[in-house]
Amino acid sequence: MLGNYYYHQIIRKTLVSFGTLFNDIWVRHTDANDGSVGEMKVPLAYGPSQKFLARLEQQEDLNRATQITLPRMSFEMNNISYDPTRKVSVTQTFKAVDENDGSKVKKVFMPVPYNIGFELNIMCKLNDDALQIIEQILPYFQPSFNVSVELIDSIGEKRDIPIVLDSMNFVDDYEGDFSTRRALIYTLQFTAKTYLFGRIAETTDGIIRKVQVDYYGDTNLQTANRELRYVATPRAQKDYDKDADTTGAVINETLTTSETLIDVNDTSAFSVGNRIIIDSEIMRINKKTSNQITVTRGYSRTIKSEHIKGSKINVLSTADDVLIAPGDDFGFNETSSFFQDNADFSPTRQSDI
Repeated sequence: MLGNYYYHQIIRKTLVSFGTLFNDIWVRHTDANDGSVGEMKVPLAYGPSQKFLARLEQQEDLNRATQITLPRMSFEMNNISYDPTRKVSVTQTFKAVDENDGSKVKKVFMPVPYNIGFELNIMCKLNDDALQIIEQILPYFQPSFNVSVELIDSIGEKRDIPIVLDSMNFVDDYEGDFSTRRALIYTLQFTAKTYLFGRIAETTDGIIRKVQVDYYGDTNLQTANRELRYVATPRAQKDYDKDADTTGAVINETLTTSETLIDVNDTSAFSVGNRIIIDSEIMRINKKTSNQITVTRGYSRTIKSEHIKGSKINVLSTADDVLIAPGDDFGFNETSSFFQDNADFSPTRQSDI
């Protein structure tokens, strides 16, 4: 288990997403007549507040151009803890399509819920600056604010991560004489409820292309005769091979939702019993003539809809069935065969013996 390298950067992405929430906050200074005399974007940096306060204390010259300016904000990650309230079965898995190669499927175990604690420090010289900043933050947390984070790029796993505002307090550390810089510090504690994924395993598993079950008339397989075989295979619910581009089959009229007799330009590519698809509605051909087909509308639980003149008619065939991609909706082709023999199906030979 341990020793197989992987790195999804989930904690880093969560940290960056948290910081991004506060990187566009401004303060504005006004004169006695409420006229604006200037505004500034509040700087934001990662690090503990003590680091910036120590820097302030080392710069006693208030007129130096290189001194740290206030207001400013800093944030840091201060704890990571397991969250048992969001736990799911450790053996539960799901499959996801590889974002880089749609033909590959990856097996993913359910993620583990973890809470990441963050501390946001707001350092100001003027209390009004601090209040301006606070009022630009608090209304969004009731008490949580969701941010969308793409946790794993390779499978396109994106989740909404709630960031909860747990508490807020402030301290005024003004002490000493008039040469000492004052710093009002507001501290906000947050919890990001994220998920951590383990190693993503590649699997050759995709769509099950065939299910076959043989039924016997007795539980004693040595003497029982095989009586019934049931076979199910995937059936396409949309066109993949674009056969209408080759046949040129289109409807010669605008269809309402109730019409079942359809005028077409050519029926040579169709047979009775074919499933056809016009736009996203599937139909079944019950009868055909040289330029008309009679169909069952809304076949395979699709929605009956109107279709404009010139809409393409594609046939859903076995050529489409083999092209079904992981993640696509599909139905089933079902067949039943009856036997009165003593043969058995060999999985290794893929034939009856």
